[in-house]
Amino acid sequence: MRRTLPPEPWSEAALWSRRVAVFAATVALLSVLLARLHLIEPASALASLGAAVALALVALLFVGVASVVIWRTGRRGVGAAVGAAMIALLTLAYPSYLAFEAVRLPVLSDISTDIANPPYFSLSRAAYEARKGFQPKGLAPKAREAQRPAYPDVEPIVVDLDADEAFALALKTAKAVGWKLVDQRPPGGRTGEGHADFLDKTLIMGLDEDITIRLKPLTGQTRIDLRSASRYGRHDFGANAKRITAFAEELQTQLDAR
Repeated sequence: MRRTLPPEPWSEAALWSRRVAVFAATVALLSVLLARLHLIEPASALASLGAAVALALVALLFVGVASVVIWRTGRRGVGAAVGAAMIALLTLAYPSYLAFEAVRLPVLSDISTDIANPPYFSLSRAAYEARKGFQPKGLAPKAREAQRPAYPDVEPIVVDLDADEAFALALKTAKAVGWKLVDQRPPGGRTGEGHADFLDKTLIMGLDEDITIRLKPLTGQTRIDLRSASRYGRHDFGANAKRITAFAEELQTQLDAR
């Protein structure tokens, strides 16, 4: 009579690593999805995403334990542990990138092309309602100095156009990069300056970010200054500087096409 050997038992750590990794990925995806659909508050979405990161790290810990157990006892669960590791690492990929940027870049969430006199955000009723009562806060000039070595390309833009033409070009450029117009004031008045405020969204979670543009007429030219500010957290991970440089590049493209 043929005897069949009982199958090797499973590693409990491997099974738990897969369960926790899948749960972490699910929490992360739901956090992003619900935030983009505006079904939960941004603070809650960020807290949930932080919890997902913690769970992914726990899953990797279980993977480590499972690897030791499987190596020593020959228990089943290699596939579960490998799958869990892949899911956890994918969940941690973008947060890991942000962590790298946080170490590399200064702790700033408000970037301007004019450090000494940044453009102000509109206080009009239209802007206030579009921002749902939020008004970006300013930074001390000393704090802004940190952006100079980190973002040397964030500089004022000077175009060989009069203020009205430059204003129309700025609005066209903002639309091209996907910004939503909140408020505008064409050049004129005592100073001759023009202003426009916009909203943009973060890439992953779709959180609102605020941008303002100031146009100052010069002799035969117009100076354009921008300011981009994040609403959540003390660190923007370089997003505001990238937003400003993307605008400058698109504006140059628009000028070249004229």
